Amino acid sequence: MNRFLKISRIVIAALILLGITALLLDATGVLRHWLWWMPKVQLLPAILAGNLLWVVAVLLGTLAFGRCYCAAICPMGVFQDLFIWAHKTVFPKRKFRYHKPLNWLRYVVLAAFVVLMVLGLNGIAVLVAPYSAYARMVTFIHGTGVVHWIAIVTLVVIGVMSFCWGRLWCNTICPVGSLLSLVSRFRVVGIRIDADKCVGCHKCEQGCRAMCIDIDGGHYVDHSRCVDCMNCLNECKVGAIRFGLRNTRNIHTDSSRRKFLATTAAVGAAMAVEAQEQKLDGGLAALAGKTVPERQTPIKPFGARSLKNFQSRCTACQLCVSQCPEKVLRPSTKMENFMQPEMNFADGYCRMACTRCGHVCPTGAILPITKEEKTAISIGHAVVLKDNCIGCGTCARHCPSEAILMVNGKPAVNEARCLGCGACEYYCPARPVTAIFVEGREIHAEI
Repeated sequence: MNRFLKISRIVIAALILLGITALLLDATGVLRHWLWWMPKVQLLPAILAGNLLWVVAVLLGTLAFGRCYCAAICPMGVFQDLFIWAHKTVFPKRKFRYHKPLNWLRYVVLAAFVVLMVLGLNGIAVLVAPYSAYARMVTFIHGTGVVHWIAIVTLVVIGVMSFCWGRLWCNTICPVGSLLSLVSRFRVVGIRIDADKCVGCHKCEQGCRAMCIDIDGGHYVDHSRCVDCMNCLNECKVGAIRFGLRNTRNIHTDSSRRKFLATTAAVGAAMAVEAQEQKLDGGLAALAGKTVPERQTPIKPFGARSLKNFQSRCTACQLCVSQCPEKVLRPSTKMENFMQPEMNFADGYCRMACTRCGHVCPTGAILPITKEEKTAISIGHAVVLKDNCIGCGTCARHCPSEAILMVNGKPAVNEARCLGCGACEYYCPARPVTAIFVEGREIHAEI
């Protein structure tokens, strides 16, 4: 039975890790038809998407069986296991030992995460969100720019922490792990050590990647940190450890702190999905060879509905960025919406036949729409700088909605028909400053 539990965990974890990684690297979008559900079962995206059924299921599952989510469903948790395996391979004689929990760090990071989410600074908060951090590593580790270096730093930090101290990142930095640890403290089923059978060999303690088993401290198991890796079950050769109804006599509690943190986390998660204050992005990056005037409102994808909805729900996981075939979506470098995708028409424009981003977004920041629905949504409107225009008519010829007409050799925009797709801006040959650019809408309009 012990071996079955461990093998089951490994198989599920491997499938989740490989599936999400393949989805993030799949530029063709073929895999989304089979793997679309994997990002949606990640806890923070589920909270922001309002998927209360799955959120409740995870919390109840944690209350019953502990942090199985961290062991098998979270890709960042599984990714750390690769470094832990490397540690055992390189240093087979070095073993893990029980380490006192760094509760002060755990709760400070969780509180900071909640505050940032409430303030609408999602892009900064999700620097430590597990799914978002892993997605950025996979998507941008081979790229350039600010997000590329953030991905490298994240990989190095998590790699070193995992290689040296096992699941320390899960139990000190990860806000999802900290939230689930508050619930797991009261789990019904868990690791139980029979002191009468234990021979004090410490093998279970040495194999515990969460460093939460203390044999000398009264055969104590810190169930708030246990990530259900099941290693201890197989390490024990005398049958002193089993996975079943736990012994609660050694639970260490701090009632007032626990209640405060649990309440704060719950309220913060709920408030994170509420509408945030309007934020102006200040424009996109300059195009190669030509510049675009500063946009007063950033352009968000079709299906985002509004600037508020997008900014309050987006976890900056970059899945939509990796799936965009025209490379129109790029992470922002503005502090108020750091790393959240915005539209840039340097290398292409948003074609009416593509609705891929809405179908892969796990949080509801971009809702799935049909191609027909897309042609009836306006995310922005074109603005003409007549002094820069050379009168070539390129913008009018490429406008898919025929919203641009040439009048006396200059383009005139019918804003009621303009979709904000960016074709005019992309094709405009004017230099050094484009003669036409797209201004975003705070609330997307139906036309």
